[in-house]
Formats: sequence, C-alpha cells, structure tokens
Amino acid sequence: MSILVTGGAGYIGSHTVRRLTALGHEVVVLDSMEYGHRDAVIEAELVEGNIADLDLVVELCTRRDVTQVVHFAAYKSVGESMEQPSRYWLNNVTGTVKLVEAMLTAGVKDIVFSSSCSVYGTPAVVPVTEDAPIQPESVYAESKATTERILHWYGVSHGLRSVSLRYFNAAGASADSRIGEDWAQSLNLIPLVMKATLGKGPAVKVFGMDYSTPDGTCIRDYIHVDDLADAHVKALDHLGAGGSSTALNVGTGRGSSVMEVINATERLTGRSVPWQVAPRRAGDPVAVYADPTRAREELGWYPEHGLDDIVASAWQWHCTHLDGYDDSP
Repeated sequence: MSILVTGGAGYIGSHTVRRLTALGHEVVVLDSMEYGHRDAVIEAELVEGNIADLDLVVELCTRRDVTQVVHFAAYKSVGESMEQPSRYWLNNVTGTVKLVEAMLTAGVKDIVFSSSCSVYGTPAVVPVTEDAPIQPESVYAESKATTERILHWYGVSHGLRSVSLRYFNAAGASADSRIGEDWAQSLNLIPLVMKATLGKGPAVKVFGMDYSTPDGTCIRDYIHVDDLADAHVKALDHLGAGGSSTALNVGTGRGSSVMEVINATERLTGRSVPWQVAPRRAGDPVAVYADPTRAREELGWYPEHGLDDIVASAWQWHCTHLDGYDDSP
C-alpha cells in the first residue's frame, strides 16, 4: 500500500514526503516539476506529470496500490492569481476535480488537501477559528475555498473523505538542512530576511511601523514546515482510522511581528539584518494568527517548534544552499 503525494517535490510537500518515509510509509510523488526539485524528494519514487492526467493518476494509483492521497499541487502566488486568474482556476480547481475523478476510478477515497488561512480573508477576530466566515480576497484564496467545497460535495455524492488543512505561514527547513525553501521562488518574509542578511538580496522592506501592535509592525503566525508535515501525517491517520471529513487550522496560536522575526534573526545569527521602512500595503491585516484547538482535539496534533527554531533552521539551510537546490552540498 502506498500514499500518493501530489506536488511532493515542492517545499511543504517534500518535507511531508520525508516525514512519511521516515515513518515507514511507501510513497509515490507526482509533480509537474514546474516549481519542484528532484533533490528535494528523498527515498520516494518521483513521477513527472500533471494531476489533470487521469490515465496517469489511475495507473499510478493502481500500480502502487495507493490508498490515500496528499494534495499539494497548486499555484500559490496571490498577485499572479489576480493577473492570470484562468491559470489558477484551471490548475487549482479543475486540476483537483480531475485528480479526484482519477482517485475514485482507482478506488481511492481518502485525501488530505493543502488549503490556506487565506480563505478567511481579513478576519474580524483573532485568533482565527474554523467558524470564521469564509471570505477570500484573491483568486488564489478563492481557488482554495472552492476546492474545499468541491471535496465536500464529492463526499456527499461519492463517499470521498477529506481533511482540508488551512495552514498559516510555513517557514523553516529540515533539521539536517537537507531540504528547505528555495528563496528564488518565494516572497515570504523569512526567506527575504535570510537573503538580505546574507547579502544576496536587498534590504527587507517593513511595510508600515504604525500598526496597533506592540512594535508597530504586522503580526503573522509562523509555523515550522516540519510541524506542518506532521499535521498532514496525522490527518492521514485520522482518515485511515475512519475519521470524518473536516477542515482544520494548522498554526501555532501565537503571532510574531515583522520586527520580532528580524530581531530573532540578528540574535541567532550574530549579524545585522538590513531593513528599511516602507509605506503600508493596501489590504495587509494588522494581525492574523490561528486558534489550533480543533486540530489538537481532532488530530492530536500540536506544533513543537517556535520562532527561534524556525529562524535557526532557515538560516542553516540558506547558508548552505545559497542558490537553493542548484547549490546542493
């Protein structure tokens, strides 16, 4: 029996694949390799292909006796989604429909879906619970919310069982620095901080220092990528034990400000982080962080790593992979 991981050559997918194989699971990865890296896939079969290729997915599921699927394969740039919406509808939504149709054809009915806290838009109350209104503010976020609803209705009509994990700000790298985030493909804060600190990028822009927070900068919930990987494993276990379909927040329950990230980097690396104040960005919420209570109750999951762990592991990864996977030691 095997687990199929779509997008398993990407950042979060590769960490989840590694966690699964470390636990003794047989894993097969399906990735278009548009953004994935072969060196990120460790101890698992990697098949290059598209989730919308029904024949390929059916063949994989049959040949490898797939019983469960973890679905990461999606485009994820908010800005790009507003400029090229059809790209997101076709891949993130239509592609998932075709993936599910192939799964059902092969008799596979368990799927863990990589969703996002962006489905909540700008929440009125923090910490954010799963009962908060779903109000996407971008095509990307809407593609995630729509996919969640599609999975629900496949459950009603075909018995598909799903766990949608709405995670917050993934960050960090593996403890041995073997896999991590390719900063060439990321606009996230922590890779930008690392790039600036190592002199490989411009000064970090701090978009506004006049918010109603302790240090005036925005607050976000940063979660270690290994904790995210563990959440996916526990979601698979939940479904494997007969658990019902659900959607869960995956975050730490604590927010960290932009300046807290910068200060932690300086403290842990002994280096100064170049940064400069920039005007606020339109639509940036003051603070967004999760209430992860339901994930703890339903999955028995809780995060084990804090901001220092995230920053330290990201620093070690980027120091040894200045060109991402093109500079593997």
